Amino acid sequence: MPELSPRRRMLVLAICCMSLLIVSLDNTVLNVALPSMQEDLHASTSGLQWTIDAYTLVLASLLMLAGSTADRIGRKRVFMAGLVVFTAGSVLCSLAPNLQALIVFRMVQAVGGSMLNPVAMSIITNTFTDPRERARAIGAWGAVVGISMAAGPLVGGLLVDSVGWRSIFWINLPVGLAALLLTLRFVPESRAPRARRPDPVGQVLVITLFGSLTYAIIEAPSTAFTSIAPPAVVALAALAGLLLYEPRREEPLIDLRFFRSAPFSGATVIAISAFAALGGFLFLSTLYLQNVRGLTALEAGLWMLPMAVLTFACAPLSGRLVGARGPRLPLLIAGCAMTASGILFAAFEAETSNITLFAGYVLFGIGFGFVNAPITNTAVSGMPRAQAGVAAAVASTSRQLGQTLGVAVLGSVLASGVGSSPYRETFVSAARPGWWILAACGFAVLALGAVTNGRWARGTAERAAARLKTVEVRQAVGAGG
Repeated sequence: MPELSPRRRMLVLAICCMSLLIVSLDNTVLNVALPSMQEDLHASTSGLQWTIDAYTLVLASLLMLAGSTADRIGRKRVFMAGLVVFTAGSVLCSLAPNLQALIVFRMVQAVGGSMLNPVAMSIITNTFTDPRERARAIGAWGAVVGISMAAGPLVGGLLVDSVGWRSIFWINLPVGLAALLLTLRFVPESRAPRARRPDPVGQVLVITLFGSLTYAIIEAPSTAFTSIAPPAVVALAALAGLLLYEPRREEPLIDLRFFRSAPFSGATVIAISAFAALGGFLFLSTLYLQNVRGLTALEAGLWMLPMAVLTFACAPLSGRLVGARGPRLPLLIAGCAMTASGILFAAFEAETSNITLFAGYVLFGIGFGFVNAPITNTAVSGMPRAQAGVAAAVASTSRQLGQTLGVAVLGSVLASGVGSSPYRETFVSAARPGWWILAACGFAVLALGAVTNGRWARGTAERAAARLKTVEVRQAVGAGG
């Protein structure tokens, strides 16, 4: 990629952030619309889980393929294809006649979304080569999640209350088209110096692992054990297959050598934990506010606004802290705040009082605002720039897998606790185990943030990067010969 002027770099960052905005906004808006969709489409709790998880599951399954494909054939080309497919999927979702069709069209959206976030992050990584500039750019990127969380509940609430839940997919159209035209005009093409070969076996194993695991978790409360056991066994077999097959490939879909870096491995688990907490938090909150408290979609969005505003405010601060002092401090702040929020709900029934409910949302917003920038920075900063797309895709996959598992696990915990009883009577007690799980996710962020960012951990990162660079040079020499 040619060296760009500061103004052009900021424009590229803005265009990439637009893609993150529509993907993130889609999730937050959808959460506010869940009760309306449940009533209109006669959906069960598991049906609502699939509405969210069908999207995040496909996204998680294809992100690494999209990252490596972009490195191979061109990041701008794949990014533009993703914008087209995502926008078309949004139109289809707005026209879905039933729950089954909506789930299928959400999967179409996800195919496009898989080409956006990791590719955009790879573009940013290759555009901002200075570590401090890159950290600030990633902080701005993380702030977009806060914008989507702030705008999503309010915009979604207004649209659901005034027009209907189908209108929540319309807002993707102008943003998607604008991003497409600006990308065509201003984003330069870039690719890795040497093309990576596809790994179809690894891709099938990833899809099998994620799909069977999610199915087993979501359907567990309403299905006999004999029906859940087969997909659970398939998930274990797929995991074993990945661990055995991928190291034997010269250019695997998932390069397990990345995980020799303690910061990279820590960032991966932190991403899963933090986004599992986010997915479960939004799922439980929106059902409680509307189905238990009886609020409208807009009123529910206003209640979640403090969380969203603090996420937006803390994300750029986190990026600056990462650039100045490294990722450890932001992760410690994030872990403490998210753990405290989960304990407030689990041990003190925060949702039953306006004051504690507000405090729980504030704490979670602070925690989630600080967690995103150090995850991304750790994932891509220690890796060779030629593999930035794959490294960023692993980080993005971890986020989506975490959100998928968060909705699946906490939704299943809620469904098994509520059973056939009305939400109003049993929600608080049924949701308590889920809040404890959320607190455990926050503690995982805290513990891993402390352990995987010390001197020892940095040494493992340097050795892993050196090995990857050596392999990259060896492969390049072999290809040239």
